Amino acid sequence: MVNQDFTKRIAVNSENETWHKSPSDGVERLYLERDDGGESAVATTIVRFSPGSKFDEHAHDGGEEFIVLEGTFSDEFGSYPKGTYVRNPMGSFHNPYSESGCVLFVKLRQFQTDDLEQVKINTNKEPWLPGLVDGLSVMPLHHFNTEHAALVKWAPNTIFNPHQHWGGEEILVLEGVFHDEFGAYPKGSWLRSPHLSQHTPFTKEEGALIFVKTGHLN
Repeated sequence: MVNQDFTKRIAVNSENETWHKSPSDGVERLYLERDDGGESAVATTIVRFSPGSKFDEHAHDGGEEFIVLEGTFSDEFGSYPKGTYVRNPMGSFHNPYSESGCVLFVKLRQFQTDDLEQVKINTNKEPWLPGLVDGLSVMPLHHFNTEHAALVKWAPNTIFNPHQHWGGEEILVLEGVFHDEFGAYPKGSWLRSPHLSQHTPFTKEEGALIFVKTGHLN
């Protein structure tokens, strides 16, 4: 099991983690959180497809959520370039592959049972909305009950209000460096903060782009 104490704050720099082979040749996984369910695990991972690799057809028994971080990911329903956000609900299935190679951030088997919406968003083509403070721009991706997912773009030297995480918060740093009073988190960092934790996030001269989920960990 990996990072299964959800009462603790977790900060992982994926650049320092170990890649693990999957059942499919050319597909590797980096574990951020994973229970002991084997190939049916509830898991959050970084997945890397080498050029020309594929994964066997599979059903999404608890849902699949992913963002394309690098390259182009494909299945029989289409091709998804870097920046694409996808939610495949429970009961869906596909045959994934990548002709040129790709890297994904993937969350498996974590959908609420009645969240059945199929979502496919090319974030390169969506508008940004003003955030709650100057220097922040937000792109909502999905919400269901208390769960919210979005991209948040931080201009350099932006400070956000101190706040508490009702239902927890999960962040993947996509670009730049994200900061709070506990540390600095470069591109590739993954943070999970438990229910009712709190922090004061900010950026310095690099700015940051993050994927953030809230309200799903209580």
